[in-house]
Amino acid sequence: METLKGKIALVTGGNSGIGYAAAKELKAQGAEVIITGRRKEAIDKAAAELGVTGMIADQGQVSAIEELAAQVKDQYGKIDILFINAGVLELTTIENATEAAFDNVIGVNFKGAYFTLSKLIPLLNDGASVVFLSSNTASTSGANSSIYSSSKAALNSIMKIAAVELAPRKIRVNSVSPGPIKTEIMNKVGFDEQQLKDVTEWMIGRIPLRQIGKAEDVGKMVAYFCGEAASFITGAEIIMDGGMSLKA
Repeated sequence: METLKGKIALVTGGNSGIGYAAAKELKAQGAEVIITGRRKEAIDKAAAELGVTGMIADQGQVSAIEELAAQVKDQYGKIDILFINAGVLELTTIENATEAAFDNVIGVNFKGAYFTLSKLIPLLNDGASVVFLSSNTASTSGANSSIYSSSKAALNSIMKIAAVELAPRKIRVNSVSPGPIKTEIMNKVGFDEQQLKDVTEWMIGRIPLRQIGKAEDVGKMVAYFCGEAASFITGAEIIMDGGMSLKA
Protein backbone atom coordinates (compact mmCIF):
# COMPACT_ATOMS: atom_id res chain seq x y z
CA MET A 1 0.00 0.00 0.00
CA GLU A 2 1.31 3.43 -0.94
CA THR A 3 0.58 5.01 2.44
CA LEU A 4 3.43 7.51 2.01
CA LYS A 5 2.48 8.67 -1.48
CA GLY A 6 3.33 12.32 -2.03
CA LYS A 7 5.96 12.36 0.73
CA ILE A 8 9.62 13.21 0.14
CA ALA A 9 12.06 11.21 2.26
CA LEU A 10 15.77 11.68 2.93
CA VAL A 11 17.81 8.72 4.18
CA THR A 12 21.42 9.30 5.24
CA GLY A 13 23.78 6.39 4.71
CA GLY A 14 21.29 4.86 2.30
CA ASN A 15 23.62 2.92 0.04
CA SER A 16 23.78 -0.24 2.18
CA GLY A 17 22.41 -2.10 5.18
CA ILE A 18 19.56 -0.61 7.18
CA GLY A 19 19.59 2.66 5.24
CA TYR A 20 19.22 0.80 1.93
CA ALA A 21 16.41 -1.36 3.34
CA ALA A 22 14.60 1.68 4.74
CA ALA A 23 14.90 3.56 1.45
CA LYS A 24 13.48 0.53 -0.38
CA GLU A 25 10.54 0.28 2.02
CA LEU A 26 9.80 4.02 1.96
CA LYS A 27 9.76 3.93 -1.84
CA ALA A 28 7.53 0.83 -1.83
CA GLN A 29 5.08 2.77 0.31
CA GLY A 30 4.96 5.58 -2.21
CA ALA A 31 7.53 8.11 -1.00
CA GLU A 32 9.98 9.89 -3.27
CA VAL A 33 13.34 8.99 -1.75
CA ILE A 34 16.77 10.63 -1.58
CA ILE A 35 19.73 8.63 -0.24
CA THR A 36 23.12 9.97 0.82
CA GLY A 37 26.55 8.46 1.30
CA ARG A 38 30.24 9.30 1.21
CA ARG A 39 31.28 7.22 -1.80
CA LYS A 40 29.97 8.28 -5.21
CA GLU A 41 30.32 4.83 -6.76
CA ALA A 42 28.34 3.16 -3.96
CA ILE A 43 25.64 5.85 -3.95
CA ASP A 44 25.23 5.79 -7.72
CA LYS A 45 24.91 1.99 -7.70
CA ALA A 46 22.37 1.94 -4.85
CA ALA A 47 20.33 4.80 -6.30
CA ALA A 48 20.11 3.02 -9.66
CA GLU A 49 19.05 -0.25 -8.02
CA LEU A 50 16.41 1.42 -5.87
CA GLY A 51 15.17 3.92 -8.44
CA VAL A 52 15.81 6.84 -6.09
CA THR A 53 17.93 10.00 -6.08
CA GLY A 54 21.49 9.77 -4.75
CA MET A 55 23.46 12.63 -3.20
CA ILE A 56 27.06 12.63 -1.98
CA ALA A 57 27.54 13.80 1.61
CA ASP A 58 29.92 12.92 4.44
CA GLN A 59 27.76 13.00 7.57
CA GLY A 60 30.88 13.47 9.67
CA GLN A 61 31.54 16.90 8.16
CA VAL A 62 29.25 19.81 9.09
CA SER A 63 30.23 21.68 5.92
CA ALA A 64 29.11 18.66 3.86
CA ILE A 65 25.82 18.55 5.76
CA GLU A 66 25.27 22.25 4.99
CA GLU A 67 25.97 21.57 1.30
CA LEU A 68 23.51 18.66 1.38
CA ALA A 69 20.82 20.88 2.92
CA ALA A 70 21.37 23.49 0.21
CA GLN A 71 21.17 20.85 -2.52
CA VAL A 72 17.96 19.34 -1.10
CA LYS A 73 16.40 22.79 -0.74
CA ASP A 74 17.33 23.68 -4.31
CA GLN A 75 15.96 20.46 -5.83
CA TYR A 76 13.02 19.66 -3.54
CA GLY A 77 12.27 22.68 -1.38
CA LYS A 78 10.91 20.73 1.58
CA ILE A 79 10.97 17.16 2.88
CA ASP A 80 8.49 15.13 4.91
CA ILE A 81 10.64 12.28 6.23
CA LEU A 82 14.18 12.36 7.59
CA PHE A 83 15.86 9.08 8.55
CA ILE A 84 19.20 9.85 10.23
CA ASN A 85 20.89 6.52 9.74
CA ALA A 86 24.54 7.05 8.78
CA GLY A 87 26.91 5.65 11.39
CA VAL A 88 30.20 3.90 12.05
CA LEU A 89 31.32 1.25 14.50
CA GLU A 90 34.68 0.82 16.23
CA LEU A 91 35.21 -1.55 19.15
CA THR A 92 37.85 -0.96 21.81
CA THR A 93 38.36 -1.15 25.53
CA ILE A 94 38.40 2.17 27.36
CA GLU A 95 42.03 1.58 28.31
CA ASN A 96 43.11 1.10 24.70
CA ALA A 97 40.89 3.76 23.13
CA THR A 98 42.54 6.24 20.78
CA GLU A 99 41.57 9.81 20.12
CA ALA A 100 41.22 8.95 16.42
CA ALA A 101 38.68 6.19 17.13
CA PHE A 102 36.77 8.44 19.53
CA ASP A 103 36.65 11.34 17.08
CA ASN A 104 35.58 9.08 14.20
CA VAL A 105 32.66 7.43 16.01
CA ILE A 106 31.47 10.51 17.90
CA GLY A 107 32.03 12.69 14.85
CA VAL A 108 29.69 10.66 12.65
CA ASN A 109 27.26 9.02 15.07
CA PHE A 110 26.72 11.98 17.40
CA LYS A 111 28.01 15.25 15.96
CA GLY A 112 27.06 14.31 12.41
CA ALA A 113 23.56 13.16 13.38
CA TYR A 114 23.05 16.25 15.54
CA PHE A 115 23.93 18.68 12.80
CA THR A 116 22.08 16.69 10.15
CA LEU A 117 18.94 17.32 12.17
CA SER A 118 19.94 20.91 12.96
CA LYS A 119 20.63 21.93 9.37
CA LEU A 120 17.61 20.12 7.91
CA ILE A 121 14.97 21.32 10.39
CA PRO A 122 14.24 24.40 8.22
CA LEU A 123 13.46 22.03 5.32
CA LEU A 124 10.99 19.87 7.27
CA ASN A 125 7.34 20.38 6.45
CA ASP A 126 4.99 20.82 9.39
CA GLY A 127 3.81 17.36 10.36
CA ALA A 128 7.04 15.73 9.17
CA SER A 129 8.62 12.65 10.75
CA VAL A 130 12.23 12.31 11.92
CA VAL A 131 13.68 8.92 12.84
CA PHE A 132 17.11 8.29 14.35
CA LEU A 133 18.88 4.96 14.03
CA SER A 134 20.07 4.26 17.56
CA SER A 135 21.05 0.87 19.02
CA ASN A 136 20.14 -1.41 21.89
CA THR A 137 23.71 -0.82 23.09
CA ALA A 138 22.56 2.65 24.17
CA SER A 139 21.04 1.01 27.24
CA THR A 140 23.41 -1.92 27.80
CA SER A 141 26.95 -2.09 29.12
CA GLY A 142 28.92 -4.38 26.86
CA ALA A 143 32.70 -4.44 27.05
CA ASN A 144 34.57 -2.78 24.16
CA SER A 145 31.53 -0.69 23.15
CA SER A 146 32.00 2.42 25.29
CA ILE A 147 32.44 4.91 22.45
CA TYR A 148 29.76 3.45 20.18
CA SER A 149 27.25 2.96 23.02
CA SER A 150 27.82 6.51 24.26
CA SER A 151 27.19 7.90 20.78
CA LYS A 152 23.87 6.07 20.55
CA ALA A 153 22.80 7.04 24.07
CA ALA A 154 23.46 10.64 23.07
CA LEU A 155 21.21 10.19 20.03
CA ASN A 156 18.31 9.08 22.21
CA SER A 157 18.76 12.16 24.35
CA ILE A 158 18.74 14.42 21.28
CA MET A 159 15.68 12.59 19.98
CA LYS A 160 13.62 13.31 23.08
CA ILE A 161 14.60 16.98 23.25
CA ALA A 162 13.95 17.42 19.52
CA ALA A 163 10.51 15.83 20.00
CA VAL A 164 9.69 18.55 22.53
CA GLU A 165 11.17 21.41 20.51
CA LEU A 166 9.48 20.41 17.25
CA ALA A 167 6.10 19.42 18.68
CA PRO A 168 4.57 22.88 18.05
CA ARG A 169 5.05 22.18 14.34
CA LYS A 170 3.56 18.67 14.71
CA ILE A 171 6.92 17.19 13.70
CA ARG A 172 7.39 13.81 15.35
CA VAL A 173 10.85 12.56 16.36
CA ASN A 174 11.52 8.95 17.34
CA SER A 175 14.32 6.38 17.31
CA VAL A 176 14.71 2.74 16.37
CA SER A 177 17.26 0.77 18.41
CA PRO A 178 18.14 -2.53 16.75
CA GLY A 179 20.18 -5.30 18.24
CA PRO A 180 22.39 -7.44 15.98
CA ILE A 181 21.31 -7.01 12.36
CA LYS A 182 22.78 -8.83 9.39
CA THR A 183 24.54 -5.98 7.58
CA GLU A 184 28.02 -5.15 6.30
CA ILE A 185 28.92 -3.05 9.35
CA MET A 186 30.29 -6.06 11.27
CA ASN A 187 32.56 -6.95 8.35
CA LYS A 188 33.97 -3.42 8.43
CA VAL A 189 35.09 -3.80 12.06
CA GLY A 190 38.02 -5.92 10.90
CA PHE A 191 37.02 -9.41 12.05
CA ASP A 192 38.30 -12.34 10.02
CA GLU A 193 35.86 -15.08 8.97
CA GLN A 194 36.32 -17.17 12.12
CA GLN A 195 36.06 -14.18 14.46
CA LEU A 196 32.89 -13.06 12.70
CA LYS A 197 31.44 -16.57 13.08
CA ASP A 198 32.34 -16.68 16.78
CA VAL A 199 30.85 -13.23 17.44
CA THR A 200 27.67 -14.16 15.57
CA GLU A 201 27.24 -17.37 17.57
CA TRP A 202 27.87 -15.45 20.81
CA MET A 203 25.22 -12.88 19.90
CA ILE A 204 22.65 -15.50 18.93
CA GLY A 205 23.26 -17.19 22.27
CA ARG A 206 22.19 -13.97 24.02
CA ILE A 207 19.05 -13.44 21.92
CA PRO A 208 15.89 -15.19 23.19
CA LEU A 209 14.50 -15.45 19.63
CA ARG A 210 17.78 -17.15 18.61
CA GLN A 211 18.30 -15.24 15.39
CA ILE A 212 20.06 -12.22 13.94
CA GLY A 213 17.70 -9.47 12.80
CA LYS A 214 17.06 -8.43 9.21
CA ALA A 215 17.62 -4.94 7.84
CA GLU A 216 14.23 -5.18 6.12
CA ASP A 217 12.48 -5.47 9.49
CA VAL A 218 14.12 -2.26 10.70
CA GLY A 219 13.21 -0.56 7.43
CA LYS A 220 9.55 -1.44 8.01
CA MET A 221 9.66 0.04 11.52
CA VAL A 222 11.17 3.26 10.16
CA ALA A 223 8.36 3.46 7.60
CA TYR A 224 5.79 2.78 10.33
CA PHE A 225 7.05 5.76 12.34
CA CYS A 226 6.62 7.91 9.23
CA GLY A 227 3.04 6.89 8.54
CA GLU A 228 -0.42 7.82 9.77
CA ALA A 229 -0.57 4.87 12.19
CA ALA A 230 2.18 6.54 14.27
CA SER A 231 0.67 10.04 14.19
CA PHE A 232 0.41 10.19 18.01
CA ILE A 233 3.89 8.79 18.69
CA THR A 234 6.81 11.11 19.40
CA GLY A 235 9.82 10.92 21.70
CA ALA A 236 9.68 7.12 21.60
CA GLU A 237 12.44 4.55 21.30
CA ILE A 238 11.58 1.15 19.85
CA ILE A 239 14.05 -1.61 20.72
CA MET A 240 14.26 -4.32 18.05
CA ASP A 241 16.70 -6.94 19.34
CA GLY A 242 14.83 -10.23 19.64
CA GLY A 243 14.72 -9.80 23.39
CA MET A 244 18.50 -9.46 23.74
CA SER A 245 18.31 -6.51 26.12
CA LEU A 246 16.05 -8.50 28.43
CA LYS A 247 19.00 -10.74 29.26
CA ALA A 248 21.68 -8.04 29.46
